[in-house]
Amino acid sequence: MHKRTKINIAIFVLLVGMACMFTAVVTDHWAVLSPSVVKLNDTCEAAHFGLWRICKKHIYISGENYQEGQGCGPISLPGEENCTYFSHFTPGQDSEIFEYKTQKEYNISAAAISIFALGFMLLGSLCLIGSCTGKDKGRLYLLKPAGMFFAFSGLCSFISLEVMRQSVKRMIESDDTIWFQYYYAWSFACACVGFVLLFLTGIALLILSMPQMPRNPWETCMDAEPEQVE
Repeated sequence: MHKRTKINIAIFVLLVGMACMFTAVVTDHWAVLSPSVVKLNDTCEAAHFGLWRICKKHIYISGENYQEGQGCGPISLPGEENCTYFSHFTPGQDSEIFEYKTQKEYNISAAAISIFALGFMLLGSLCLIGSCTGKDKGRLYLLKPAGMFFAFSGLCSFISLEVMRQSVKRMIESDDTIWFQYYYAWSFACACVGFVLLFLTGIALLILSMPQMPRNPWETCMDAEPEQVE
């Protein structure tokens, strides 16, 4: 396969990874939380949250849709939903709720690291744009930092995922919360896909931008003929 074709495939995969990571950052379905059901034929309050806000949903639980041992839900059942943004840096009611139910210090870290991931994505995208509009030497030169930026973005995505996972774990294990069950939802899955695609494809792009290996043992990388990208 021609080198330029490989680079084009890598860029396409990177676009998919960026779309997945951006979707994860701006949506609120990283984790779904359910309290235990006190009584049937009554409403209970489940919740789902992301990096920036928590959404609570009042769900009516009847005997028909309840199974023994399950919590309030599933979250897909109809009900009134109320979403509030986390007050990360200001005191108040939301800040107090957040402190006990979603481990404020963890979520602030996950949100901040995700911003770094988006920042590296932006820098990598600028390098890609420059590589597409520049000359031959400039294309290969800009692909190197682009690959590194996307790999760094993938690493930041992974750290954000792990911080969020630890946040949910601590929250469920705490005696100060009402949550009984939890599971990770589609926003978390998008972040996982984004991490894998950004990191692996960033490394692949960095390797593709490296000089051609010598064909003979007595050649050096500087002596080898430059490989054409076109």
